[in-house]
Amino acid sequence: MKIAGLYAVTDAGCCGLEGRERVRAALAGGARMLQVRCKGSRPSVDATRALVSLGHAYGALVIVNDDVALARAAGADGVHLGREDMTLEAARAALGPSAIIGVSCYADLDRARDAARYGADYLAFGSFYPSRTKPHAVRADPSLLTAARGLGKPLVAIGGILPENGRTLITAGASALAVIDGIFGHHDIEGAARAYQWLFEETL
Repeated sequence: MKIAGLYAVTDAGCCGLEGRERVRAALAGGARMLQVRCKGSRPSVDATRALVSLGHAYGALVIVNDDVALARAAGADGVHLGREDMTLEAARAALGPSAIIGVSCYADLDRARDAARYGADYLAFGSFYPSRTKPHAVRADPSLLTAARGLGKPLVAIGGILPENGRTLITAGASALAVIDGIFGHHDIEGAARAYQWLFEETL
């Protein structure tokens, strides 16, 4: 399955069994990928497995943030790794050759080159715009996406992305837009997701 389109990243309200309907709304709105990210707490295997099943029912890939053991136990499609997490090589050894492993590259093209060399399946850059989720994150410029196109990997943009500014990132080279608050902070989650996914339909 392609790594492309709207990449919905859960907030804390999605991470219990009671959060499934919020995730379902994002998937119904067209999210093609889902990252289970529950900062401040570790979701249970059962709750994560439920989100994996839900994502697969909608034809979406489901990735677990940071936690390789949880990704494996819940049957997720892969894991997303940050600077302080397990190495890409160790994650690959644990999850196998078919797992999807994404790497946060922030605004660092050299880090992206290294991740691509060691077999990352996608490269994530950001924050591109001010973000309530990570207000102090290093800022990336859209030109970074254009420069990273030559690495031959799908590129994921994250950080303060709105339907109004997302097209700029797609044009610059983003294969997917990762969004948290812009979806799950909205009263109409399905409608919010649809507004993002429509950006990709418009560029076809």
